Amino acid sequence: MINLPSERKLSSALLLILGAFLLAFQDSVVKLMSDQTTLWQFQGLRGTFNLSFLLVFLAIFRKVSFILPKNYFAVYLRAFFLTITMVCFFSGAPYLTISQMAAGLYTYPLFTVILAGPILKEKITLLKIFALILGLSGAILILSPWKGNSTAFQILPLFSGFFYACNILTIRKLCKNETPYAMAAGVAITFVVICSLMLIATELIPFSEETKELNPYLMNGWTTLATTLVLTVLMVSLFNVSGNLLITKAYQTSESSWLAPIDYIYFIFAAFWSKIFFNQLPNEVGVIGIILIVSSGLLIGAQRGK
Repeated sequence: MINLPSERKLSSALLLILGAFLLAFQDSVVKLMSDQTTLWQFQGLRGTFNLSFLLVFLAIFRKVSFILPKNYFAVYLRAFFLTITMVCFFSGAPYLTISQMAAGLYTYPLFTVILAGPILKEKITLLKIFALILGLSGAILILSPWKGNSTAFQILPLFSGFFYACNILTIRKLCKNETPYAMAAGVAITFVVICSLMLIATELIPFSEETKELNPYLMNGWTTLATTLVLTVLMVSLFNVSGNLLITKAYQTSESSWLAPIDYIYFIFAAFWSKIFFNQLPNEVGVIGIILIVSSGLLIGAQRGK
């Protein structure tokens, strides 16, 4: 384990906390707007605005070259994983609470442990196996698939956790020398490409009205652009770029074993914004589930720090 200066640890932790706060806010806003747009329209517009913000920012400081990757394959592989993460995360936004969405995403340490064995040659210990069971139990408690109103959308956040773990491992293994701007631009471009293809698909594939009514957020394409929607996407885009740059920089400048436990502060921010926007808070079972997931992450983080 490399001992980092305390000032560097503190600055990376503050970067992560601020980034989590901004991302929890923008995730809640995306859910709030899910009945006024579609996943492909909203995320495609956000990707376009993200890229525009990055280019303007770098042009002002004459650092446009920072947007170019050193390893295009690594940057766009990571971008693909993060794009699929967000598609899985937001697909059930109209039907899931923010806590349920977060529970699936924050299973990523479990998948990181599983994948780190073959990819990073890290050893899987009995304590890590126990942590995996603990975290998965917590996610199941929050998602509550046994409830009568459960749907397939409750499984999708778990896939977001898997692909986010792929994103983390790609950063650790292949992207250490990339600028946060190059990685953010890669994600924005990938979002625009995938969402554009899906917008075209929704126009060309003759889905029945009954099919579209099952999930208009996913099955519909381009909708009428209202001024409120455009302004909201602009705001979300600014928060998204800022939050992801902060978190990427934090993980590039400090040990993941130090930052991973702090990353769970997202749950607190998600609960805060969920209360503000939707007057929703996790119930007793949900709180127990969050505690189990956080405990699992702490155990995994402690093992990785040794």
